[in-house]
Amino acid sequence: MSFLKNRTVLGVICIVLALIICFGLTPLFNQSVSQKTTVIRVVKDIKAGGEITKDMLQSVEVGGYNLPEDVIKQQDAVLGKYAVADLAPGDYILPAKLSDTPASENAYLYNLNGDKQAISVSIKNFAGGLSGKLISGDIVSVIAPDYKKQGLTVIPPELTYVEVIGVTASSGYDTDQQDANTDSSAKDNSEKQLPATVTLLVSPEQAKILAELEADAKLHLSLVYRGSKEAAAKFTELQDKVIKILYPKPAAQTSSQTGQPPIQEAPAVPENPVQEAGGE
Repeated sequence: MSFLKNRTVLGVICIVLALIICFGLTPLFNQSVSQKTTVIRVVKDIKAGGEITKDMLQSVEVGGYNLPEDVIKQQDAVLGKYAVADLAPGDYILPAKLSDTPASENAYLYNLNGDKQAISVSIKNFAGGLSGKLISGDIVSVIAPDYKKQGLTVIPPELTYVEVIGVTASSGYDTDQQDANTDSSAKDNSEKQLPATVTLLVSPEQAKILAELEADAKLHLSLVYRGSKEAAAKFTELQDKVIKILYPKPAAQTSSQTGQPPIQEAPAVPENPVQEAGGE
């Protein structure tokens, strides 16, 4: 008798639970599934480090169920920012995929202030770029075989100390960023890619000479210094002094004509620039 009573109670409990699920929880679930929300979706390929513009985005209405809580819902929160990773059409945008600053591999291009320029030169062969061992921050000398068709191999005085600011493989990725970007490099091959170009920080005068050497396909880089930024800066400062002497600015007008003080004479070229730079 008690057994049958227990079975009856259990059956009543099951019926009550079923009614609660059917008429209570199921409508709430269906409501949450059918609830719509507007989110921002990618409509064009966006490469890592690329700036996000309006034509790359689309506002769409989707079901709110199972959406990440922090998914971006306003275009203003995305425009002008930079992608941390590659984004493909159809991707939703999360704050973790955005950065206020460009990717580190391109950051050096955003630090130019107009005084100097960035220019890339091709690495014609494995030895020409120090066997793929150059990195950002190195100080190099540019060696020019048969310079100006004179039959001599020289280091032009304008290119004795030049700073490397980027070393790039043919894939477009900086070689010193490949270890931090293993997924991208693995797409091409399992080994580290060799550099195809070296980007240098130069004055306009140096840029013209490098462009001529690039056109003649005659250029070789030798490493002068690798170390602290402070010591490297001493080399480039000495090179800047040489540039000022080799390319003096036009004589200044008198202060009575322009209201400005005359330009000072450029300093003399140091006799032993390596020693003055610390010899590190």
